[in-house]
Amino acid sequence: MSNSSSITQFLLLAFADRRELQLLHFWLFLGIYLAALLGNGLIITTIACDHHLHTPMYFFLLNLSLLDLGSISTTLPNSMANLLQDTRVISFLACAAQVFLFVFFLGAEYSLLTIMAYDRYIAICQPLHYGTLLGSRACVHMAAAAWGSGFLNALLHTANTFSLPLCHGNVVDQFFCEIPQILKLSCSDSSYLREVGLLLFTAFLSFACFVFIVLSYVQIFRDVLRISSEQGRHKAFSTCLPHLAVVSLFISTAFFAYLKPPAISSPSLDLVVAVLYSVVPPVLNPFIYSMKNRELKDAVKELIQRTLFHHH
Repeated sequence: MSNSSSITQFLLLAFADRRELQLLHFWLFLGIYLAALLGNGLIITTIACDHHLHTPMYFFLLNLSLLDLGSISTTLPNSMANLLQDTRVISFLACAAQVFLFVFFLGAEYSLLTIMAYDRYIAICQPLHYGTLLGSRACVHMAAAAWGSGFLNALLHTANTFSLPLCHGNVVDQFFCEIPQILKLSCSDSSYLREVGLLLFTAFLSFACFVFIVLSYVQIFRDVLRISSEQGRHKAFSTCLPHLAVVSLFISTAFFAYLKPPAISSPSLDLVVAVLYSVVPPVLNPFIYSMKNRELKDAVKELIQRTLFHHH
């Protein structure tokens, strides 16, 4: 009977055994990671530098990009290092840090997406109150609440998961440390149930946020369809659709990862799904926003041109 104190390291799931395939995965991940850095970096820089974009919507988008950078940096660089060094080992501390950061960034991002739905709702359904309800102080408080709730949630889950006695070895069936996979190694029923209780509580809160987002959009679409001018409708839709697309991507990938039937579960499928929900949203979000959003697209172009011509 070994307990968690004797485990100093975990073994992660390898993407491939053959060296050529490992290197192929490495280059693939490097490309994805650089795309995420570039996309989110551009959005952060553009919003920070362009005073036309100092509005609540873009302030929240800047926070979203920071969280996306954080979440993808939690999983990919470690995975790339392992692929290069042909190892699967992650230390106990690094594993705990990975769980904490991943839950923190994902939780904060979900809270932020909920706040962004509220922002769009006020902008479209109660435009006269927009300035009062979403002043700069209110926006900072909301963003702080999103980061804070993510931090608290991560602290609870990480402390609980890593206080479990682990007696089923140290092999984590995933390319990064993930709570459900670590729970599988646990052998204590009471603490296992405590973590399941915590997960259910988090799921309940997530569902409440989901209902809030759906109801906000029902209201938004009802009001947008009442707008008489084609141009007005188009403008309203163009500020909402990127957010809706990002929320759908985030929720559907996470939903599938955690709630798919065990019958279709296999290590390789779990791996693909984990890549989907941990890697795809941070890469796609900046593109979804900048493609659909005229104002942001123009600001990014201007920033790139200014930077290039300054050097010449």
